[in-house]
Amino acid sequence: MNFLVTGGGGFLGLEIVKELLARGHLVTSLARNEYTALKSLEVPQVKCDLSDFNQVEKINFSEFNGVFHVAAKAGVWGKKDEYMRINFLGTKNLMTAAKKAKLKYMVYTSTPSVVFEKDSILGGDESLPYAQKYYTHYAYSKKCAEDFFINTLTDDFQGLSLRPHLIWGEDDPHIVPRLLERAQAGQLKIIGDGKNLVDIIYVKNAAIAHVDAMLALMKNKKLNKQCYFVGQEKPVYLWDFINSILELNNLSPVQNKVSYKAAFFIGFILEKIYQIFGLSGEPKMTRFTAMQLAKSHYFSHEKAKRDFNYQIHYTTEQALLKTFTN
Repeated sequence: MNFLVTGGGGFLGLEIVKELLARGHLVTSLARNEYTALKSLEVPQVKCDLSDFNQVEKINFSEFNGVFHVAAKAGVWGKKDEYMRINFLGTKNLMTAAKKAKLKYMVYTSTPSVVFEKDSILGGDESLPYAQKYYTHYAYSKKCAEDFFINTLTDDFQGLSLRPHLIWGEDDPHIVPRLLERAQAGQLKIIGDGKNLVDIIYVKNAAIAHVDAMLALMKNKKLNKQCYFVGQEKPVYLWDFINSILELNNLSPVQNKVSYKAAFFIGFILEKIYQIFGLSGEPKMTRFTAMQLAKSHYFSHEKAKRDFNYQIHYTTEQALLKTFTN
């Protein structure tokens, strides 16, 4: 079959492209930029700004059996308008044009942050409602996008949403580099008691889940309009996991602690300073970061196992070795 992957040159998007190629499918990437990694794979690249409907409307959706919508602006800090333009408007434009062109199938990459507020989530499932208050524009924009996505689907235009949690692995541009940078600068401290459990997912497992979900969707209309949490085989103690990464990079483990309340307050103050003075860059701490690093947030994956045989192909231990010892 022939698939389109938005953000195909990105961290997760590239792994989805590789997984599709490995299974013998044709793939085209759509993004604002061109990527060397895709050229080496001889994958066609379409340059397009999803926030510009005039550009999106020119996509020839009739070529494709399905679309993986992975492109997004990630992060915990930035301008709300930018997050909404890329994550919400981009999704709205893509969905509108694809539906008009009679595309049949789409898989959307969401995030568990759409249901996360201040309290820990212990084994939550897909019945959890969207959060009432968001502490990051990223989470809010992804909620708006996912909600629009699900409610635009029909019997003729089917899709599902995956919510992979804390994606990491080789060439990770987000989580791991920040951890290593902070650790090398001596700026990492355990927030809270250090016993919080979180879901994580290795990027190759996330990519396989996307492809498996798409193929299952094409065979079973009951998956239409569904959302799914996906993660590793079990949650990890976040700070033990972080220390494992540091150890594999020959760095000292994090031992010093700061209370959750103190970190949350510091995040609040820093956010206000950055907002008032219009500072560039990102605060060293935000309220959302404090919550993510101190609270437990892990989810049931039973629905994904039942509906598209979701399973882990690389254990956390195997993935750590693949990521840091190759």
